[in-house]
Amino acid sequence: MSKRVKKVIVFLAVGAMAAAPVTQAKEQLQVKGSDTMVNLIQRMSEVYMQKSPEKKVVVTGGGSGTGIAGLRNRTVDIADSSRQMRKREEIDLKAKGVDPVRIIIARDCVTIITHKDNKVDKLTTDQLGAVFRGDINNWKELGGEDMPITLYGRQSNSGTFFLFRQEVLKGDYSDKMRRMNGNAQIIESVKNDKSGVGYVGVGHAKTSSGLKVIAVAKEEGGEYLDPTRLSASEVDKYPISRQLNQFVNGKPEGTARDFIAFELSGEGQKICEEMGFFPVSEENMEHNREEAGI
Repeated sequence: MSKRVKKVIVFLAVGAMAAAPVTQAKEQLQVKGSDTMVNLIQRMSEVYMQKSPEKKVVVTGGGSGTGIAGLRNRTVDIADSSRQMRKREEIDLKAKGVDPVRIIIARDCVTIITHKDNKVDKLTTDQLGAVFRGDINNWKELGGEDMPITLYGRQSNSGTFFLFRQEVLKGDYSDKMRRMNGNAQIIESVKNDKSGVGYVGVGHAKTSSGLKVIAVAKEEGGEYLDPTRLSASEVDKYPISRQLNQFVNGKPEGTARDFIAFELSGEGQKICEEMGFFPVSEENMEHNREEAGI
């Protein structure tokens, strides 16, 4: 091949490269935190990105504490948390120049699960506290079979771990409780352990088979409620209900605001229900408007 031909080929190749459209990097939003919320937020992000293909939302779990730490360190844009922020966390964030703003994007009921063949089908919160503190160790003490109780719970970076300890145990967990990385691990462990009991977000219980959901009453003689059968208006009657939150640094702007607005839209809240959780109440919506301008 002559030098002249080679020059022409190189010239044409360079020209083609120059004429080719440049692919711009997608604007990326980092969302991290609650394992209870991760499947819900991932599904919402998938639908959102289908509607806004120029944007990218990366969703990961790790626990509520992990998400809040990421917000403090400015490595995440949105922190998912299945609990409210602790006072010391808020003080720490503000010391780092972060202004935490809370948005409520869904509601949840902490759901008690056992093996499908377990004969016990209802418990009070006092009984649950005694079980997870280790004060009750055998199912026969609760009207079940004569077999030891195996406890499955979350690790300490979990919002559910913190809430359950504060609202139900009112003390420390038994040192025999097996601390699992997430809801999926608890569900699989309880499915395969006739003596097992654990706690998960209601959305995970609704979408899993082979389990028994325990009805819970606030006190002996009170109304026993199965959280998977509650309507959106009944959620607050359940003894271990909560809001699912997202924290951002200051009032959200840009893509963060756009994504959160989608989560709170009719379409986003419908996804929330499809994933087994409950939509936000009008009171929650008013909070979001006042605090975050959404």
